[in-house]
Amino acid sequence: MSKQVSSSPTPNHLETIVTNDRELSWRVASNLFVSFKYAWAGISYAFQTQRNFRIHVGVCALAIGLSLFLHLQPVEIAVIGLTSGLVLALELLNTALESLVDLTVKQTYHDLAKIAKDCAAGAVLVSALVAVLVAGILLLPPMFTLILSALKS
Repeated sequence: MSKQVSSSPTPNHLETIVTNDRELSWRVASNLFVSFKYAWAGISYAFQTQRNFRIHVGVCALAIGLSLFLHLQPVEIAVIGLTSGLVLALELLNTALESLVDLTVKQTYHDLAKIAKDCAAGAVLVSALVAVLVAGILLLPPMFTLILSALKS
């Protein structure tokens, strides 16, 4: 079974996204600022290369913005923020796992690589569905109330 799979970002494109200043990346970051810099590099990479991450960021911003517009309770906004953050975190982990699997199998097909990638994508899907459920429960009632009051006016 040596089917070829679709490739990750091309090496030239990858070099423009990932800088070479981490040649000693196996070492512990020298200070907290450097740790945050590396974390931001991961978020930036995901935002630049992963369509689904950009979609999740947009939906997250929309849900939190709608929560503020509808004057939800702070705890409700926090729940929406937490579930949205979970989706984004799992999307980052999915991206990391996919990159690691691609590095390991070197563009060849392997059943275990497929399982790893599919399960990671499934985790993102489950969290996204839960986030949609939570947002629906918290956002739809005040939205319907607002729409009904606008129609009566």
